[in-house]
Amino acid sequence: MKTLYVSQQGCYVKLDQETLKVEKKRQLLAEIQLPLIEQVLIFGKSQMTTQAIRACLWRNISIVYLSRMGYCYGRIMSLERGYRHLTRYQQQLDFSQRLLTAREFVKAKLKNCRVILQRQQRRLQSDNILFAIDSLNYLIEQANLAETIERLMGFEGVGASTYFSAFGDCLTPSEFIFLARSRRPPGNPVNAMLSFGYQVLWNHLLALIELQGLDPYQACLHQGSERHAALASDLIEEFRAPIVDSLVLYLVNRRIMNADNDFEYHDGGCYLNNTGRKKYLKHFVQRMEETVQTTPDEKQPRWDLLMQQVKRYKAFVYSPAYGYQPYLIR
Repeated sequence: MKTLYVSQQGCYVKLDQETLKVEKKRQLLAEIQLPLIEQVLIFGKSQMTTQAIRACLWRNISIVYLSRMGYCYGRIMSLERGYRHLTRYQQQLDFSQRLLTAREFVKAKLKNCRVILQRQQRRLQSDNILFAIDSLNYLIEQANLAETIERLMGFEGVGASTYFSAFGDCLTPSEFIFLARSRRPPGNPVNAMLSFGYQVLWNHLLALIELQGLDPYQACLHQGSERHAALASDLIEEFRAPIVDSLVLYLVNRRIMNADNDFEYHDGGCYLNNTGRKKYLKHFVQRMEETVQTTPDEKQPRWDLLMQQVKRYKAFVYSPAYGYQPYLIR
């Protein structure tokens, strides 16, 4: 199953029999058959016809509307998905079950960050990266002993800060300077790519959560609210480094992204422009379609890894005694 990205501005998505076609000024940009689509992501000022929306709803294809910078405004989904039958099971999880699972989310995030730095350390031999790796080892041990969610979140925050303090050393081109993580707004091209990538990934996870009938507002690590689907924020933690961060390293170090031409500055921050977003999404999709070794005898596209983890969480909700197994890279 594929995601249809509509990232250019002023596009028009229409239905032609069993196919969605993306046009701009009567020029055909893309087309994809409805049975192959899992969700549609529309960035900025583009639109869909009523017929196209109705066809998507009939086939349980979610439609996500985002700003040009990747902020999610909202979603359209069929009534069939509106009932989340697992809500009561999620609400019945007790504190110890939530805490143990929250630990797994945080440990997985820190371990995957450590692996990314270890790979870069073999290439660069940096004292700063080595120090961050040692610090992450300590924080992983401490997270495993945390007895409250607040303390666990503290270790997660320190771990993220430690990891990003060494992330800039992994970037080879001198025009891409990264000193620390800045989010609202992103302060430079590297932060712009990280923020955009996390938002796209978060929306994918939210769609998969809803597909599995889970309540995205009932989570273990993050606190849900009317505007925060906390379960997507829980599940994204183990995927940040292996999917988004590694992609940013690839795009920068291979000089695919251009610091002068692919970004724009406004409202006090730095953002991907039209060219940059199109380029980033192209490589994001290519990466997600790549297969990775999951067992000695099996390979899976990265898309399937996301669904695998959502299903694992669903299994945990049904049978908490078996716990939750996070996604780890080596």
